[in-house]
Amino acid sequence: MAAGHPAQAALRRAVRTCVAGHDATEGSDPLVLAAVSGGADSLALAHALLHEGGPTRTGVVVVDHDLQPGSAEVAERAAEQCRAMRTPDGRAHEVVDVRRVRVVSTGAGPEADAREARYAALAAAAGDLGAALVLLGHTRDDQAEQVLLGLLRGSGARSLAGMPVTTTRGGVPFARPLLHVDRATTRAACAAAGLDPWHDPTNVDPAFARSRARAVLATLAEDLGPGLPEALARTADLLRADADHLDALADEASAPFAAVAEPCTADLAVLPTALRTRVLRRLLLAGGARPGDLSAAHLAAVDALVTVPRGRGPLHLPGVEVTRVGTGRQARLSITGAGLV
Repeated sequence: MAAGHPAQAALRRAVRTCVAGHDATEGSDPLVLAAVSGGADSLALAHALLHEGGPTRTGVVVVDHDLQPGSAEVAERAAEQCRAMRTPDGRAHEVVDVRRVRVVSTGAGPEADAREARYAALAAAAGDLGAALVLLGHTRDDQAEQVLLGLLRGSGARSLAGMPVTTTRGGVPFARPLLHVDRATTRAACAAAGLDPWHDPTNVDPAFARSRARAVLATLAEDLGPGLPEALARTADLLRADADHLDALADEASAPFAAVAEPCTADLAVLPTALRTRVLRRLLLAGGARPGDLSAAHLAAVDALVTVPRGRGPLHLPGVEVTRVGTGRQARLSITGAGLV
């Protein structure tokens, strides 16, 4: 297929828009990296980045999680394909770096542990290479799966807002230019470029939550129509704007309470619920709560200590203990680092 294939054009347009609009690439001769696993999404991203780099220097970081037999061979095969990429004028990626990581079990689950190890490796690579930006290959289908997982967990607006277009990890800016491109387009772009993607067996392994969400989404799309992933991704965009605004308000509202050891429950209670629960979450995290283990049910229980006068506690939450101290308008919320381990 020709280089002007519609799938390739769609990816290049998405990458061009993302890179051109990112502050991190301002200045002279910036280096932009594509994070590559060997799958269709990331290989197509690396190919699009090379062809849309323009004056920007481009490179690739391949992360080997060392979690499956043959992972080193998969990583090297991906790296070989990235090294072989060429623009019509013969330009190649400036660097193709393979990083093998050690995934440490933290109790958060294998997917979360692998994700943290991957981000750490990518941030380290960006620092070593002096990169201004790292691009991730998440697509609209990944976004829809993320929203579905949030729905299944019964999470709030922030979780349903899905993955943001930009984020920062370890002081390194990351961007997801393909969030409005579907997975079928990345596969078509790989075929057009003659790339041979790796098919990760964990993507169909029901032991992983994301794989189960992918299967459920496929079934729902068959029953409700093929526009479901796009609708879920659009919902994430809308909710993200709302969540960002509420979080900004919560940051402002949290400041007076963060300055005192035991905030007054009466002052907390007058806040609107949407702000109060966000303020309480910030206070709990500041007190030592573990963010990955702090659930909506935990927040609801703490909120009841604030809004229901007869509530006293103590509540033993992950990392903190919460108690209502005193009575009436003198009652205060005590948060200490002595919760569940």
